[in-house]
Amino acid sequence: MFLASSFYSDHCVQIIGGKESVPHSRPFMAKIKGSSICGGTLIKSNWVLTAAHCNIYSWNSFRKRHNKTTKLDKNVAIVKLPRVSSDLKAGTQCLVAGWGITKSGSKTPSDVLREVNVTVIARSICNDQKHYNSRLLGEKKSRWKPKPDNQSPGDSGGPLICKGEQRGIVSCGIKCGMPQYPGIYTLLTNKYSHWIKSLFPSRYI
Repeated sequence: MFLASSFYSDHCVQIIGGKESVPHSRPFMAKIKGSSICGGTLIKSNWVLTAAHCNIYSWNSFRKRHNKTTKLDKNVAIVKLPRVSSDLKAGTQCLVAGWGITKSGSKTPSDVLREVNVTVIARSICNDQKHYNSRLLGEKKSRWKPKPDNQSPGDSGGPLICKGEQRGIVSCGIKCGMPQYPGIYTLLTNKYSHWIKSLFPSRYI
């Protein structure tokens, strides 16, 4: 999936320097196990939103392993998507949660859900010579795309939560733990939000 509108925070894709989430405090979180581990969010009773690059097993394998229904309650809840999406302003405080690595250079995902607070920074700063140097997705002249080994297992596909709403999806980053490479997220624009809602059968809307 081409990230037509991306934005950036002061923290990498992996939850480095964060903290363990309080049990049941993020009941909308989903852990997706496929060829790698990804995060996701429950946006309807039977729909999980994640990144397109997260490879999962066939739907049949999920049905065989998870053939019991779960009621929505305090332990399982739906995340709120923005009704009208605007660009996030620099300085906006948000939260990222996932099961990614916790130390730079590690390849082992966390076995517990972790989270970290992040601050949105301006695209102009992220794209200057001290940071991504005009290689960012979403820029008209951009031709750079992250290689698979730049994707962190566990956090990719997870949510960026700002003021109680999911405003983005964890996308990618480079050399986590290095301040010159902020995390990159897919913004849930009106176009994406309308597309997501169009996929739901009418009885779920």
